Amino acid sequence: MPVAAIVVAAGAGVRMGAGVPKALMPLAGRPMVAWTLEALAAAGRIDHVVVAAPPGMEDQVRAAVGRDGLAVVPGGASRAESVREALAAVPAAAGRVLVHDAARPLMAPELVGAVLDALEHADGAIAAAPVVDTLKLADDAGAIARTVPREGLWGAQTPQAFHTATLRAAVAAADAAGRLALATDCASLLEGSGATVRLVPSTAPNPKVTTPADRALAEAMLAARGGG
Repeated sequence: MPVAAIVVAAGAGVRMGAGVPKALMPLAGRPMVAWTLEALAAAGRIDHVVVAAPPGMEDQVRAAVGRDGLAVVPGGASRAESVREALAAVPAAAGRVLVHDAARPLMAPELVGAVLDALEHADGAIAAAPVVDTLKLADDAGAIARTVPREGLWGAQTPQAFHTATLRAAVAAADAAGRLALATDCASLLEGSGATVRLVPSTAPNPKVTTPADRALAEAMLAARGGG
């Protein structure tokens, strides 16, 4: 069964302050999105790739990636709306779809296979890590209101994988209800619908590059791997 991958790369990267969209930001000498696509290719499980680019910058993304066979589409105003636009370009024959953030360029290729394999007995599967920090709930004044028990809590990551028809239906339903733009990940679109979404432990570093400090850490990790 063919597998498609959506790479969400339409973010402006305001917190990064790099002067370019985050996916095009140089990371160890290459645009960040190029590292992300390399990790996907290394997994050996993806047949089609659709990149959701910053609107109007599709050509720049194609040039940055330097690879043929990619579909590049303009993203939306929010992350979930970018997924909606990319889903429209996913081939009808693709029975499964994997969604990954361009801002996670250090993903281990093995994680792609793990989330796809978890779909055998589920509607969706996401990479995630158990919460290890002590969690505090703040009040309106910025003081601690209480400590939130962390038992059973996981931090959602990408990649996230779904049966394509299931994700299409969830996106369409959220869009029709006017709540699509509020979704911060794809799994949340299925929650409450009776769907089963599995948690797949992300055991290797899979940080999200959001701030200049994250960028420095990612470059150091790439250098340690021999990739930077």
